[in-house]
Amino acid sequence: MSSSRRPEWRSQAVPVLFAVAVVAVMAMVTGGAEGTAATVVPFVFVGGAVTAAVWAVRRWRADRRAYEQRLTEWAVVEERLKIARDLHDIVSHGLGLITVRAASTRHLEKPAEVQSALTDIEQVSRAATAELRRMLTVLRDNSDTVPKNPVEDLDALPAIVRTAEQTGLRAELTVSDLGAVSPGVQQAICQTVREALTNTARHAGPTDVRVVVRRDEEAIVITVADAGPVPGWHRAPGAGHGLVGLRERITMLGGTLAVRPKDGGFQLAARIPDEAAA
Repeated sequence: MSSSRRPEWRSQAVPVLFAVAVVAVMAMVTGGAEGTAATVVPFVFVGGAVTAAVWAVRRWRADRRAYEQRLTEWAVVEERLKIARDLHDIVSHGLGLITVRAASTRHLEKPAEVQSALTDIEQVSRAATAELRRMLTVLRDNSDTVPKNPVEDLDALPAIVRTAEQTGLRAELTVSDLGAVSPGVQQAICQTVREALTNTARHAGPTDVRVVVRRDEEAIVITVADAGPVPGWHRAPGAGHGLVGLRERITMLGGTLAVRPKDGGFQLAARIPDEAAA
C-alpha cells in the first residue's frame, strides 16, 4: 500500500488554517472599528472557519474509512495468495512425489525394492495428509494457539533432499560456508531446492541430481542440475504454477531465477541478494 494514498491530516488542515488566518487578519483590521461592521464581520469569518473545520474533519474521516477498507481488501488478497502457495506446496510436492515414486516402481524387479518404494509412498502420504490437516486447522481457527507453518532455515536442507530421494532421485547436496544468512533468504533457499528437486523427479524420474548452495559476494547462489531423464521415463507434468510462484518469491527478494538445458539435463539457477554477512 503506497504511503501517498494514506489520508493525511495535513492536507485537510489547510482550509482550517487559512480560515483561522483570515479571522486573525480581520480581527486586526476591524479592531479599531466601531459599529455594526466591527461586530458582524468577525462573526461571519468565524462561522466560515467553523464550517471549513467541520468539512475538513468529515473529509478526513471519510478518507480514513476508505483507506482502512483498502487495507482490509489488500490483506484478504495477500492471505488468499499465501493459502494458494501453501496448498501448491502440499499438493505439488507431496502428491507429486507420491506419483513419481509410484511410477518408478515399474522399473523395480526385486521384492525388497518394491517394498521400500511402498514404504516411501506411505511416509510421504502421511506427511502430506498431516500438512493438509494443519492447514485446515489454521483456516478454521484464527487464534494464536493454532500452530502455524514453521519458517524453514538452512538446517532443513538435508531433510528436503532426503524426502526427494524417496522418489528414487540420487541427490548430492553441497553447501559451502555461507556466513550469516537472513531468515527470509534461508526460507527462499529451502523453497528453491524443494521446487527444483520436485520438478526433477517429475520430469526426469530417478536420475542423478546435484544441489549446490554457495555465496558469491553479497548474494546466495543456488544451483540444481540433473543428468537428464532415465530411459523409458514418461514425464508427469504439474499444474505449472510451481516455478511461476518461485520466481515471484525470488523476485520479491530482488533475485533472479533461470532454468535452461545443460549436458543432457536441466539446470535451475537462482541468485538471491543477501548482505547479512557483509
